[in-house]
Amino acid sequence: MGRMGLSRPALSREADLIFWKLCGSGTGEGFTPRPNFGVWAILAVWPDLATAQDRVAQAPVWRGWRGHAAESWTVFLQPLSARGAWAGQSPFTPDAAPDGAPDAPPVPPPDAPLAVLTRATVKPAHALRFWSRVPSISAVIGRDPNVAFKIGIGEVPLFHQVTFSIWPDAQSMAEFARGDGPHGRAIRAVRAGAWFREELYARFAVVGTAGTWQGADPLARPPQPKARAA
Repeated sequence: MGRMGLSRPALSREADLIFWKLCGSGTGEGFTPRPNFGVWAILAVWPDLATAQDRVAQAPVWRGWRGHAAESWTVFLQPLSARGAWAGQSPFTPDAAPDGAPDAPPVPPPDAPLAVLTRATVKPAHALRFWSRVPSISAVIGRDPNVAFKIGIGEVPLFHQVTFSIWPDAQSMAEFARGDGPHGRAIRAVRAGAWFREELYARFAVVGTAGTWQGADPLARPPQPKARAA
């Protein structure tokens, strides 16, 4: 927790850093309001992949965290689409399409896994109803054979929640998110009840990783999409 405080002024001075957030995590797989004081996250937005890789490897903030950590894992991401805001900002801007069309989304690298990030500020009046949905969602995502990685993180327990997951393709992710399961029903309840003060939804192509999570790189053997009927 002390390092969280020490990192803030250093990150504010970091050259080329466009946007950043320091986050804690929840217990279990992260999808609970109970803090896990052993797992922390740094989200950082850089102008390009080369800068991101260099700063994560060399910048004092990241070297300091790794020096105090038993393990660290970094995922490098290319924004594909984003809507909404995070603290009033839009931090994830997709690159222009290869043909220069400003409104066309970029094409992800072939066979790249798809990462999905959601972030919400929960209205205090709806916090209990929101968190009552989380255990069933966590159980379902934990059993899903397609998800390669998942974690829940956040800036402020109970009210600022971030979910991050990695899937083999967009269809597998969409089936989980919008199907008639706990997550899909929770989304419909959120929309009907206006539970969030602010929300952001973004998709990314995974373009690289560094380090390990629980002794291995979770994407070294990404899950294969489950068979679907023609």
